[in-house]
Amino acid sequence: MLRFISRRLLVMIPMVLLISVIVFFVIQLPPGDFMSSYIAKMEASNEVFDQNTIARMRAQYGLDQPWYVQYAKWIAGILTRGDFGYSFSYNRPVWDVLSQRMGTTLAISLTTMAFTYLFSIPAGIYSAVKQYSFGDYLLSVIGFLGMGTPNFLFAIILMVISYNWFGDPMLGLVSQQFVNQPMSWAKLLDILKHMIIPVIVIGTANTCGLIRTMRSQLLDEISRPYVLTARAKGLSEKRILYKYCVRAALNPIASTIGWSLTSIFTGSTISAIVMNLPTQGPLLHQALLNQDMYLAGSWLLLMTVMILLGTILSDILLAWLDPRIRYVKAR
Repeated sequence: MLRFISRRLLVMIPMVLLISVIVFFVIQLPPGDFMSSYIAKMEASNEVFDQNTIARMRAQYGLDQPWYVQYAKWIAGILTRGDFGYSFSYNRPVWDVLSQRMGTTLAISLTTMAFTYLFSIPAGIYSAVKQYSFGDYLLSVIGFLGMGTPNFLFAIILMVISYNWFGDPMLGLVSQQFVNQPMSWAKLLDILKHMIIPVIVIGTANTCGLIRTMRSQLLDEISRPYVLTARAKGLSEKRILYKYCVRAALNPIASTIGWSLTSIFTGSTISAIVMNLPTQGPLLHQALLNQDMYLAGSWLLLMTVMILLGTILSDILLAWLDPRIRYVKAR
C-alpha cells in the first residue's frame, strides 16, 4: 500500500504540471488581458491613456511577453520560491490574497463535508432498511427536492425565512458589530450561527445525491445471495447489515470523495455570492472577470492538486472497504 501511495504521488507531479499548462493557456484565450480591462474601466471614467503609457504598463506587469514565457516565469516562481505571482486586481501577492480567505473556506468546507457524510450515510441506510415506509418516502421527497432545487434559490429561501423569523438574513459569516472585533465567545457563536445556512445550502445537493446512492446500493447488496447464506449460518441481521452490506454499499460513495471534496471546497460560487461569503469561489469568479491570470491560475492549480489527492484518498478507502479491491504489482 505504501508503494502504491508513493507511486501515485509521483505520478501526480507530471499531471499537475500538464494541467497547469492547460489552465494557464485557457485563461489567456479570451481576447485582451488585465490591462485591457483596466484601461477600459479608466476610459469609462474619462481618463485617457496614450500608447506609450499603455506599453509601459504592459511591460511593467510582463503582459507584453508571449503566454508561454509568462507561464514559465510563473511556474518557476512556484517551484523555486513558493511565489504564486502577483495579483493585478488586488495589488498584492497572490498567496496573500488566497490565504486571506483560506481559513474561512476551510472552515465552511470541512463543516459541510462532515454534515454531508454524517447525515447522508445513516439516512441512506435507514431508507433502505425501512423501504417503502413513511420515513423512506419522506427522505425520497427531500432528496429529489434537494437535487432539483438550485442552490442559490435555496439560499434565498432560507435567508428570507431567517429574516422573517429572526429579523436577520444571515448574510456573510459574521454580524456587522463583530467585523473588526477580536475573536471572543460571542463572536464565535455568531460565526457558528451564520454558518448554518451556508452548510445546509452547499451540502444539500451532495447530501441528497449520496442518500439516493446509499439507498440503491444497500438495497442491491441486501438482495445478494451471500446475505441468504449468512442468514442460514445464523448471523444476526445487524452483523450482516453493518459488517457486510453497508461496507460493500460504501464503495461508490468512497469513489466520489475526489470530486465531491472539490465541489464542496469551492463552496458553490453562485450561492457564495448570493450569501456574501468570503470564500475562494467568488474570488475565482472575480479573478476570471478581471482576467487576473496569476490569481485565477493559482487557485485552479490548487484545485487540481486537491482533485488528485482526493482521488488517491478514494483509492485508499476503496482498498480498505472492499477486500476484493487490492493493488497488485504489474508483472
